[in-house]
Amino acid sequence: LFRSASVNVLLLRSDFFFAIYRYSFILAKVINKCHISIVFQTFFLILQVSMQSEMSIKIYNRFDKSKISQLPRVTFPGKIVVVLNEAEAEKAVNYLLSKDIIGIDTETRPVFKKGLRRKVALLQACDHEVCFLFRLNLIGVPDCIKRFLEDTTVPKVGLSLGDDMLMLHQRLDFKPGYFIDLQDYVKSLGIEDMSLQKLYANVFHERIVKREQLSNWENEVLNDKQKLYASTDAWTCIKLYERLHELKHSGDYELIVVPPKVKPAVEESEKEADVTTE
Repeated sequence: LFRSASVNVLLLRSDFFFAIYRYSFILAKVINKCHISIVFQTFFLILQVSMQSEMSIKIYNRFDKSKISQLPRVTFPGKIVVVLNEAEAEKAVNYLLSKDIIGIDTETRPVFKKGLRRKVALLQACDHEVCFLFRLNLIGVPDCIKRFLEDTTVPKVGLSLGDDMLMLHQRLDFKPGYFIDLQDYVKSLGIEDMSLQKLYANVFHERIVKREQLSNWENEVLNDKQKLYASTDAWTCIKLYERLHELKHSGDYELIVVPPKVKPAVEESEKEADVTTE
C-alpha cells in the first residue's frame, strides 16, 4: 500500500509537470522561439528535483515498535538446505565462498533454568538465493566451517555478531575473518535501533516474525517454520546492508529524528516517601 501510494503520487506529479511543459512550450513558441530551450531545460530541472524528492526514503533514528505488527510479513524466498554431514558442509562452504556477500546468524536452544547453558546449535549462512542451515549440534564443527569463519575475502553480514562469535568460540577456536556487524554500520546513518526486526521495518516497511526464536533448535528434525525463520534472519541481513550501503553513498534518504520519550516527573510527595532516615 505504501509503495503503490508513492507510485501514484509520482505519476500524478509527472502528468502535472508534463502539462506545464506542454503549455509553456506552446507559449514560448508564440512569444519568442529563442525561449524554447530555456523552458525545456527549466522543466526538466523541476521534474528531476520533484522525482528525487518523491523517491528519497524516510528513515527514523528510532522506529516505533507499535507499528511493526501492521506491516506485511517478509520471508526468505529462496532455497533452504539443511546440512547434516561433513561432505554436505564442504560443498556448502565452497558455494558460499564463491559469492560476493553472505548473510549469517546463529541459533541456540533457549534455557529457562538459571545456571544452565547450551552450546550454539545452528549456523545459518546464505546468499540471495540459497540458505544453508548447519546443524552444529549434530555434526559438530568440521574444518570447512572453521575455514569459512576465518575467511577474509567474502564479507559476512550479521547483527550483534559479538554474541554469535562468543557462542561459536565455545565450540571451536578460530580467528574471525571478514565480518560486518549491522549494529555498528547503522550508526553511520544516524540510526539508533539495534534489533533486526526494527531495522528492517524502518528501511523496508516489512515485518520479520520472531515467533520461532525461542523454539528448540536441538530438535532431531527442524520444522518448516524454524527453517524459514532461520533463513529469513540471515537473508534480511544481506538486504539491509546492501540497502543501507546504497543510501549512505547516494545520500538519497531523510533521517527523521524522534525525540526520546520523557519519563513523567516524580511528584514531590513521592520523592519524600522514598527518603528514609537511619
